[in-house]
Amino acid sequence: MVYKRLAEEWGLSVSWDECMAYGNSCPDWPTFEDSAGALQYLKRHYKLVILSNVDNTSFEGARRKLQVDFDAIYTAEDMGSYKPNQRNFDYMLEQLGRLGIEKKDILHTAESMFHDHVPADNNDLTSCWIYRRHDQEGFGATMNPGKMPSCAFTFNSMADMVKAHQEELRG
Repeated sequence: MVYKRLAEEWGLSVSWDECMAYGNSCPDWPTFEDSAGALQYLKRHYKLVILSNVDNTSFEGARRKLQVDFDAIYTAEDMGSYKPNQRNFDYMLEQLGRLGIEKKDILHTAESMFHDHVPADNNDLTSCWIYRRHDQEGFGATMNPGKMPSCAFTFNSMADMVKAHQEELRG
């Protein structure tokens, strides 16, 4: 629907088949080059949980590319809403609580200030910002968050996060 609405807003004619093809393409979208290796490394040290703004089928495409067995995956389809909706964080925290994981044990790691770090801050979660746009202005495809939330850690990539962890282990 977003594809169709944008096309109409921009005065472009698109068929329903084109809209469906775009909507169904999400499982084929590439991941960031450093994500698979970084997540595979982090999995050896931590539990990994996904809180995603896509449906289960779309995330499955990304999961296959990342080649990581996540400890839990919570998608917008599971929750019936999209981040930054509080429902998503309530759902995740409730599910993690059932697994014995408390807020103090969570490091919410993401790029989007608007979709992830503002609600993480509102939920008193410790955050790590993957600031992939560090050399660019603005917030890319996401909205300006307004007041910047606090982040305990900031890295320019997942690979940089891994390097920092390795350095910490070396002491």
